[in-house]
Amino acid sequence: MLVTVLGFYGGYPYDGIGTSGYLLQADGKKMLIDCGSGVLNALSNYMKPTDLDAVVLSHYHHDHTADVGVLQYEWLAAKKEDPLPIYGHTQDFVNYSQLTVENATQGIAYNDYEPIEIGSLKFEFLRTVHPVPAYAMRITDKDGKVLVYTADTTYFDGLVDFAKGADLLIADTNFPEDVTGRKAHLNTKEAGTLAKEANVKRLMISHLPQTVDAETMLKQSQKYAEEVPVVNAFQGLEINI
Repeated sequence: MLVTVLGFYGGYPYDGIGTSGYLLQADGKKMLIDCGSGVLNALSNYMKPTDLDAVVLSHYHHDHTADVGVLQYEWLAAKKEDPLPIYGHTQDFVNYSQLTVENATQGIAYNDYEPIEIGSLKFEFLRTVHPVPAYAMRITDKDGKVLVYTADTTYFDGLVDFAKGADLLIADTNFPEDVTGRKAHLNTKEAGTLAKEANVKRLMISHLPQTVDAETMLKQSQKYAEEVPVVNAFQGLEINI
């Protein structure tokens, strides 16, 4: 599996860089994990958006879905023979229903009690703790390599088991360590601790804030991750799992 960061900010794009979106490639299949603001432009540096095989959405907040609509327009204009599958949950049926556009895209539901297969990849889902229904993803390839994406969430015990042994953990790390209490995202202490407790091989901190230096976020996360190597997401970062 090859992961390419297309956007990594939480909330809104900043300084020409978009919000959450990752290009995942495996066995010739190309898919987007989330499709936030600015992601489609970044994707076009690597491929035609109409050559995608699938999109998988963690939830329907705009910083994870803002470019879905324009992606649908592009597919509609391309007059492709087969619609683009867009996977999403049905806990918000109004937003889920908008994933289907005739002659362009087809919404496909997932849930957290049975895995789905997209190409050679197995996707498992875990509902996270967030103001709206959101789902973490555990993605396993045919060789047993594992990518875990927390999506948006605050810390809860179930994340450790879900992320256990992952080759790469992409963690929602929207706050520095001094932001505590009730919140909708992980801070650097929680992201680093999650990586350590789950015994992952590598941690990528993403969904980063615009107002805190990335180096500060990286150093804090690494302190709590201890022996687990940590990298901060940046546009164009590629990690081969």
